[in-house]
Amino acid sequence: MAGRLLTAAPYHRLWTNVRTYSYVLAMTQSGYLVGRGLSDVTGEPAGCGMLGYGKADQISAGLHTRLRTRAFIVVDAATGRRLLISVSDLPLMFDSVFREVLRRLAATYGDIYTDDNVMLTVTHTHCGPGGYSHHRLYNMTTHGFHPLTFNAIVDGIVESIDRAHADIAEATLRLSRGELRDASVNRSPSSFDRNPESDRAHFPDRIDPQTTLLRVERDGATVGAINWFATHGTSMTNRNCLISGDNKGYAAYHWERVVTGIDYLAETEPDFIAAFAQTNTGDMSPNLHYGPGRGPTDDEFDNTRIIGERQAGAAAALAELDAEELSGGLDVRTTYVDLSDITVRPEFTGDGQTHRTSHVMGGAAALAGTDEGRGFPGFKQGRNRIVDGLSRRIIYAVSPRLRDAQSPKGIVLAGGLLNRVAPFVQERVPVQLLRIGRLYLIGIPGEVTITAGLRMRRAVADVVGADLHDVLVAGYSNAYIHYVTTPEEYENQRYEGGSTLFGKWEAPALTQVAVELATAMRDGRTVDRGDRPADVSAKLRSARQRPPDEPGDDGDFGTVLVAPGAAYRAGQTVTSAFVGANPNNNLRRGATYLEVQRSAGTGWIRVADDGDWSTKLSWRKQGKAGSRVTITWDIPDGTPPGDYRIAYFGDVVDASGFLAEFSALTKPFAVTP
Repeated sequence: MAGRLLTAAPYHRLWTNVRTYSYVLAMTQSGYLVGRGLSDVTGEPAGCGMLGYGKADQISAGLHTRLRTRAFIVVDAATGRRLLISVSDLPLMFDSVFREVLRRLAATYGDIYTDDNVMLTVTHTHCGPGGYSHHRLYNMTTHGFHPLTFNAIVDGIVESIDRAHADIAEATLRLSRGELRDASVNRSPSSFDRNPESDRAHFPDRIDPQTTLLRVERDGATVGAINWFATHGTSMTNRNCLISGDNKGYAAYHWERVVTGIDYLAETEPDFIAAFAQTNTGDMSPNLHYGPGRGPTDDEFDNTRIIGERQAGAAAALAELDAEELSGGLDVRTTYVDLSDITVRPEFTGDGQTHRTSHVMGGAAALAGTDEGRGFPGFKQGRNRIVDGLSRRIIYAVSPRLRDAQSPKGIVLAGGLLNRVAPFVQERVPVQLLRIGRLYLIGIPGEVTITAGLRMRRAVADVVGADLHDVLVAGYSNAYIHYVTTPEEYENQRYEGGSTLFGKWEAPALTQVAVELATAMRDGRTVDRGDRPADVSAKLRSARQRPPDEPGDDGDFGTVLVAPGAAYRAGQTVTSAFVGANPNNNLRRGATYLEVQRSAGTGWIRVADDGDWSTKLSWRKQGKAGSRVTITWDIPDGTPPGDYRIAYFGDVVDASGFLAEFSALTKPFAVTP
C-alpha cells in the first residue's frame, strides 16, 4: 500500500511550484538498517496553557488533531554504529524531555542510545499544551509545570523509539531535494535586507525554498520519510485553543492517513511513517499575507490544511524520483557549551575583531511579538525609546562587555541574574553534528534565521567538503535557547533580534562550535564533550490540582445535551454535546475520546476518531468541576451514504481518586447523497 502512493500523478499537477532534483550517489555493499516508530504525545486538552505564542489566555479547551511523534533509527550495517532522529508535533524541545527520554532509554538499552547519537527535535506547533519545561520562563504562561503533559510527551517519544528499535531491518536510503515556494514568506524582511549581498543573493525571494527528503525503502516500497523544510508552525493563531499539530502535523497526517490510509488506532505498526521536520525557520512564516491567520486564505484552519498539503505534496513529488541510493557511513559529534561565555574568533564575527557572548538578556522587541501574534502592549518591534535609553545610559554604561554583546537591545529581562534565584532559562546547551552518508544535520537548540543558517551550513560544508545543499540546520534540537540571528539582523532588533538571548555574537559563536565539530568529524577526532547542564527538576513549581468531576444539573455523565439532526449531506457539520468529564483524567494516548461510526450490517464501524481532521472536540468548564463536551464532524466529500452516529468516551475521577470509564452514543442520523 505504501508503494502505491508514490505513483500519484495528481501531485505533479497540484504542486506546480515544486522543482525536484536528486543526488546520484555511489552505492555501498554495507548498506543500512532502519527502524521506524510512531506514537502519540498529546498532552492535556483542558485548562493547560498552550506554548509558542506566550499568551497566558491561550488555554487548551479541546482537541482538533492529536500530536504525534515519529522516530527513525539508522544503523550502519558494516560498523553497527547507529543514529536516532525523533520528530515530535510539539511546540518546543526542552532539556527536561531530552534528559528524561535518555534516562529511560538507558534503563532499557544501556549505552546504545545516548546524547552522543540521539537527536530529539520538534515541528514547532504553537497550539500544543505547555508546562513541560524544567525552566520557569517557559512555564510562566502555562500556569506552572504540568506533570501529566510532561509524562505524555516522554512516554510517547520513548514508545516510538521502542517501536523503531523493534522495527530495525535492512533498508535503502535515498536523498532528494527540491524547491517549494508557496509555503513561506519572510516575516522580517527589513532585518534580512541588512545582510550583505553575498548572503541575500542565495535567497532572492527572501525565503529558503529548499525541501529535502530522506526516503526509506524496503523491497522497493517506500515505508518511511523525513522531510526538512523551513516554515513556522503558526498557521493556527493564538486565538485557537484546540490542540493542533499545525501545518507540519497536517502534512504528516495527509501523507500517512489521507493518501496512504494508515489507521493510527490499529494495533500493528503502520506500513508508512512520514515526519516533517524544521530547519532554519527563524524568520520563515506560513502566513503568506503577512498577518495572523492570513494566507493563503483568511481562515486559520484552511491555511493549516493548505500549507500542510503543499509540504506533503512537495515531499511526495520528491519520493517519486528515481534517486540513487544514499551511501557512506554514519558519524556524530556532540558537545555542551556555556553559550553565555564563548569567545568568538575574528574569522566568525565578520568584523575582524574578537568578541564574547553574554548571559541571557531578553529584549523589548521580544515582548512585542510578531506579525503572526501580537505580544504585550507598550512594546514594539525595532526601537523602544524608553527601554533603549535606559539600557544605554545605565546598563551599557556600567558594563562595556554587556554593551559589546547585547547593544542595541533594550533589555527588559536579565536571565542570568534570575538563574541565580531559580532555574529560569537554560544557558549550557548541546550542539550536535550528525552525518548519514552525504547528509549533514547541524543540531541547534533554537530558531535559526535562514541567513544565520546559511552561514553555518557554508562553514560546515567547507570543512567536510560537502555540497551546501547536503548540509542542513536541524533547529529545535535537544533543548531551546530562543532565536539565532546574524549580527546584521540583530542590529535591527525586530522580534527575532530581541529574542536572540545571548546577544549579537550568538550566531557566530554557534557557527564556530559547529565548525569545531565538523573539523573533528573530518579528522576522525573526538571532541571535548563539555559539562552537561545541571538537573533542575527538584526546583519545579507544579500547576494546581483539579477537583473531582461533578455532572451538574443537566443529567448524569454521558447525557446527550445536543443531538444531531435527522439528515446531512457531505460538506455539512454534525454537532453533538454531552455532559462530560475532564478529558485530562485520561489522555487516551493511542486511543480516542470520540468516534464517528457508520452502520454496517449488524454492527457499527469506526470511520473517524479524534485524530482525524474532520472532527473537533471542544471542552468547557461548567460550574466548579463540571464539563461540557461538544463534538463536531465536518462530513468529508465522498462520504458514503448511510446511517451514522457519534460516540463519546470519557473518564470520571471521584473524590477518592478512582477512575471510571463511561461512554455515550447519539441517535443515528443519515448522510444522504
